[in-house]
Amino acid sequence: ETVLIVDDRLTQRKYRDAERRSRIQEELARFGQAAQRLAPPGSEAVLPSVDEVRRLMHQVLGPLSPRLETLWQSGYLSPDLLKGLWHVGSYLVRSQTNSAWRRLQGDYELDEFGRDEAFIQAILPLAQLAYDHYWRVEVHGAENVPDQGRAMLVSNHSGVLPFDGAMIGVALHNETASQRLPRALAASWFQTMPFVSMLLQKTGQVQANPLNAQTLLERDELVIVFPEGIKGIGKLYRDRYQLQRFGRGGFIKVAVRTGAPILPVAVVGAEEIYPVIGQVEPLARLIGFPFFPITPTFPWTGPLGLVPLPTKWTIEFGKPIPVEDHGPRAAANPAVVARLTEQVRSTIQQMLLDRLAKRRSVFLG
Repeated sequence: ETVLIVDDRLTQRKYRDAERRSRIQEELARFGQAAQRLAPPGSEAVLPSVDEVRRLMHQVLGPLSPRLETLWQSGYLSPDLLKGLWHVGSYLVRSQTNSAWRRLQGDYELDEFGRDEAFIQAILPLAQLAYDHYWRVEVHGAENVPDQGRAMLVSNHSGVLPFDGAMIGVALHNETASQRLPRALAASWFQTMPFVSMLLQKTGQVQANPLNAQTLLERDELVIVFPEGIKGIGKLYRDRYQLQRFGRGGFIKVAVRTGAPILPVAVVGAEEIYPVIGQVEPLARLIGFPFFPITPTFPWTGPLGLVPLPTKWTIEFGKPIPVEDHGPRAAANPAVVARLTEQVRSTIQQMLLDRLAKRRSVFLG
């Protein structure tokens, strides 16, 4: 009887693993097919063959060849995926050049912030893959997000790179009936990073300042703000989930002026994807970064140290905090701004503590 129980459990596990592999392969194939829509006519002729790509990868990543071969045979490194990655990479370079030229000629296909709907639809399957299978995001309180109209989402910030903003965006797209895609206010530092800046621009994220936030809210969009700013993404591992100071309440002033309800958001799991154990300030100043993080894997393992850890994420959307009763003039009242800022901050901190109390494992949730 014991043997039968063990065999049954092994069979169920193999079935779950096979089902998971199948879902991952479908997401990768969907990304590859969607990305190929970005390709200009005739681009297939200049693409290297699958065998050539395979040979090149083995030459460049020699020590990883056995692992690559396993991925290849499993179907994860499919021809469609490789073509998709090629097209997305070339599209980013090509579109930046074409966009600048079109703007010089007065021909605008993007909005004034550079949001590109075709690019968003192409990379959404890849973001969905990370959401479903890498970080296995679990969402609570999605019913608090309005399907229409303006709202300001205020979240804790962490993770060195803006993965938390991306996953909040996918969560809103998945969990709202209208599949809303928000706009995140990104720190100006990200705009100086070549690949990251292009990615943020193409997906419609904007530089963090009150004018941009007000413009988007007056268009009845969802706007995500991270009041912790750089202090949040650069915090040490020992300070994880301890909210940093929320600046001077600039986001509160914008919400009050526009009458946008404030939704507190708590993200658990992103704090551990890059466990920052130290910072090298002289090096950060030398290269013009606000901080240079040291993690257990970076910079010791080179590019591999840039791979985020597959932690288990939880995103909770709290109940809206209304501000319209205060009236637009209250934005100039320091007492109202300070009170609302502290209310939002304490609400998010309590949400984080409640979620952490329920979590049993960083990687399993």
